This record gives sequence, C-alpha cells and structure tokens, in this order.
Amino acid sequence: MSVSALSPSRALGGVSGLLQVVSLLGLVLLLIKAAQLYLRRQWLLKALHHFPSPPSHWFYGHKQEYQEEGELPHLLKRVEKYPRACVRWMWGTRALLLVYDPDYMKMVLGRSDPKAQIIHRFIKPWIGTGLLLLEGQTWFQHRRMLTPAFHYDILKPYVGIMADSVRVMLDKWEELVSQDSHLEIFGHVSLMTLDTIMKCAFSQQGSVQTDRNSQSYIQAIKDVSHLIISRLRNAFHQNDLIYRLTPEGHWNHRACQLAHQHTDAVIKERKARLQKEGELEKVRSRRHLDFLDILLFARMENGSSLSDEDLRAEVDTFMFEGHDTTASGISWILYALASHPEHQQRCREEIQSLLADGASITWDHLDQMPYTTMCIKEAMRLYPPVPVISRELSKPITFPDGRSLPAGILVSLSIYGLHHNPKVWPNPEVFDPTRFAPGSTRHSHAFLPFSGGSRNCIGKQFAMNELKVAVALTLLRFELSPDPSRVPVPTPIMVLRSKNGIHLQLRKLSDPGGDKDKL
Repeated sequence: MSVSALSPSRALGGVSGLLQVVSLLGLVLLLIKAAQLYLRRQWLLKALHHFPSPPSHWFYGHKQEYQEEGELPHLLKRVEKYPRACVRWMWGTRALLLVYDPDYMKMVLGRSDPKAQIIHRFIKPWIGTGLLLLEGQTWFQHRRMLTPAFHYDILKPYVGIMADSVRVMLDKWEELVSQDSHLEIFGHVSLMTLDTIMKCAFSQQGSVQTDRNSQSYIQAIKDVSHLIISRLRNAFHQNDLIYRLTPEGHWNHRACQLAHQHTDAVIKERKARLQKEGELEKVRSRRHLDFLDILLFARMENGSSLSDEDLRAEVDTFMFEGHDTTASGISWILYALASHPEHQQRCREEIQSLLADGASITWDHLDQMPYTTMCIKEAMRLYPPVPVISRELSKPITFPDGRSLPAGILVSLSIYGLHHNPKVWPNPEVFDPTRFAPGSTRHSHAFLPFSGGSRNCIGKQFAMNELKVAVALTLLRFELSPDPSRVPVPTPIMVLRSKNGIHLQLRKLSDPGGDKDKL
C-alpha cells in the first residue's frame, strides 16, 4: 500500500529531475554557443581593424543603413568616403571586406582563393556544383572540357541564330507599341536571351519566346534569385533545417523544382534526338561540338568522368548564366542609349552604314562597329550585369598599401563600386563612351564586366556577340527614349536588375534612313 502510494511521487520526482538535467544541459549549450559567437565577433573585429566602416549595431550590423538608403546608393557613399575598401557587417557575427579598388581586385583575382562557401551553399540547391561553384582540380577539368564549346568556329554561326531570336522579339515589340509606345523590356529581353542560349548551346528546335513553360522558368529564376539574396541578409535563415520550415524556404524549393524541370526536359529531349538512327554519327563527325553535346559525349565515352548530377549542374549553371546576365546587359545598354539620344543616333548611323536594313548581320560585322562597342562597354561600366563576386581567403593576404587580412575572411569584390569609383573613373556617373576609345589607357582591373583572373567568364565572347547583335538590330528598328514616369532603380539580385522594371518609349523607324512614325 505504501509502495503504491509512493510510486506517483517517485515518478514525478524522476520527471522533474530529468527536466532539470535537460534544462541545465540546454543552458550549458546556450552559453557555449554564446561564447563561440562572442569569440567569433572579437576575432572579426581584430582581423578587420585596419579597415574603416560606419558605426554598426552589435546585432543588426549595417542592415538599417542599407535598408534606409538603398543597397547601391549607400555603397556609392562608402566608395567616396573610404579609400579602396571598407567593412560591411551583415550582423553581429558576420562581416566581409567590401573591395572596389583595382589594385586590390588584381591581388584577390590573381590568387586561387575559393568562392565564398557561406554564400554558394544557398545557390547549390538551384544550380548544383557546376563550373560556377566548382573549385580546384575538378573546376580545371570541367573548364578545359567546356572551353571548346566557345571556340570561334562554334561561335560564328551563332550570330545568325542570335539575329533570328532578336528579330522575333522586335516583331513582338512592333505589335505591342502599335497600341502603347511604353514597354517594360527586361522580361522580353530575358525570353529572347533564353531562346538564344537554348538554340546555340542546347540544340533546341523552335522558338521559346511564346512558350509558357519558358516564361515559368524565367519567373522561377527571378524568384530564386530574390530568395537567395533575402536569405543571405537574414541571420535567422542561415540554418538549412529552419529555412526549409519557413514560407520562403518552401517557395525557394518550389522555384528550384520548376527550374530543374526545365533543364531536365532539355537534356531528355537532346538525348532522345541523339538516339535516332544516324544522328549520333552525324554529331560525332562534327569538328566542334556544342555545349550540351560535349557534356553528353563526356558522359557516354567515360561514364565515370561526368555523372548525371554533374551534367545537370552544368546545364543549370549555363542556362542561368547564359541568359540572365546577357538579359541584364542588353536591357541596361538599351536604357543607357535611350537616356543619351546623341550617342544612340551616332550608333544607329554607324550600324546603318554597315548593315543598311540589317537583313544579314554576320560575324565579320561585329568588329566593324567601334563606336557602338564603345557605348556598350560604357553602359556595362555604369550597369555591370554581375555587380559583385566573392572570395573566401584561404591564406593571409597583404595589400599594396600594407594592410592585411588573415585566412578565413570573406572578401566581396564590388564590381559596381569599382566601376563607379571616382578615383578610378573621373565623373563616374557621366555616360562617356570615349573612355573606351581606341588607344585609351586604364588599369588592367578597372573594368571587369566579365570578372577577371583565371576564373573569368568562359562565355564572354558569346555574350559580347549577343550584346552587339541585339543593340544593332534594335537601333535599326526603333528609336528609344526613357519613360520619365518610371525611372529604373538598379538593384543587385544575383544580376543587376531594376526594382521597378526597365521601361522605355519606342518609336518605330519607318525606313533605314531614319524617318520616324510614332505608332
């Protein structure tokens, strides 16, 4: 009787004791974590003490300043105030060195530091471990394998394909501006550049510019880009498990799925076509293979060298890199020319004298438009398609001015800040194509629209060709002017986008001579 009476109290005592132990253990773990965070912050403060920055909140870092002023306006204030580089605190225990000086850029890009893993682990679920995220010997092997896809013999016939895709877009614009001369161009240009990369690199048949699935893919890329940047700036979303449980985590997972469905369909379709009788031998007999065929044959001829996962990672990487960055470049170039009609007209006259009505633009024409090329480069200086790249120092570094950093520090190379640095480019906000006139001189790392060093953009020649084709054919068809009621607000969301789109007014040119009719 007494034993049974005591049993509940003993049970309660056991539970209470267990709870006390769990609580004590939790408190100890919390204190250990707090100590780790404190020591991490102290290490960062010591490591970065040579580099100035505005005062920061102990927990929120510089978040408030960037939110109040906007990402890029606040950056430009820093570029003017702090020479060469400054510190940006993301929050209390994460800081990075923001670099916008060509000498600093040259030093960092000349090394073999890996890309910042803290950042790229958020990108990996989307594009996998392709050329963008690979490191070391594996990166070198993939780069060497894929370089032939950008041989000039491969790129030459692409010019005609690019022109066809641009004309489809311009035909669509003619229909739209017949009802309203105002047009948001970034979405249209994205579809056009996706159409181009699909045909050139992935042997796609037909146009994707009217395909609903392609529009879904572009929206998915836009969504996942925004979500990655948002996650990078949120201290509470760094843990993968916690992030997956949030609405943003679910949204990110769905957007990645949509992107993968698109690329999986491209791979499946090409594999099926190669299985047709005679097609495999026909492709093998080519002197140069396109991008996707190089990947497929690498897998078929040496199954251990390229897994299905590797293959899809490269396709995801180049599908994104091959359309989104060029869409940004073309859209901002057209906006820059719209905002400077005298330069726009001079480009148009150069192109008209070269191409007449633009019925056939070829590889040889692309080197014969020097002033247009100058304007393209100046627009990319003002609006670099990839506004920032990052590295994580694998060993200490000492910069030319004597300041140094230890291994483990994140370095953010702000190409936007570099291109707007008044110590590098006098009057940096002025659109002045003569900066790129033949014979002009500048620091080797003052202009980096395609990054620099050994990890520069593998497709930069492809991209420049597409920029020239798109600008030339657009200027032959339309006169561009900005929409004063909707001035674009540049914002770095993986590539340089606009918060409110890029809106232009278009007038169709009635003939190659330049007489205009407003539709």
